[in-house]
Amino acid sequence: MNGELRVTRWGCRFHGRHLPCAIGRGGITGDKREGDGASPRGTHRIMGMMFRPDRLPASALPLWARPIGPADLWSDDPGDPCYNHLVRAPHGHSHERLRRGDPMYDLVLVTDWNWPEAQPGAGSAIFVHQWRRPRYPTAGCVAFRRDHLLWVAARVTLGTRLVIS
Repeated sequence: MNGELRVTRWGCRFHGRHLPCAIGRGGITGDKREGDGASPRGTHRIMGMMFRPDRLPASALPLWARPIGPADLWSDDPGDPCYNHLVRAPHGHSHERLRRGDPMYDLVLVTDWNWPEAQPGAGSAIFVHQWRRPRYPTAGCVAFRRDHLLWVAARVTLGTRLVIS
């Protein structure tokens, strides 16, 4: 299907283009667990977009993109009632800071992996974001070169399918 992101370990097909991408250091798995470093096999949906307003202009993004603020975090603690959800600092459970010093989360597409009804330990923060360097593995997310990520972000809509196989 032309309007879905189809990801394999060899790259991504989207809108007729083949784009290099990175996947989790643990490969692709059908049995995703918190901390395994794997990208979850299956069909997921894009449920949100977040961006650093100090690094990307809102005018370059869809109207539904939400700015990342200094206090924005993502809970990755299976014991947290807010596990695999956006939370704000201060937060007493393990979390990932969304406003990072590096550019990796300047633009983030949020997927519905284990969301909104998160099962503790089934994996959190499966995003589409910028890669660290070409094909460098992620902690389970899908990552692209910055210009490719911006190209994808301009074409996805809420509900766009992300198929990882």
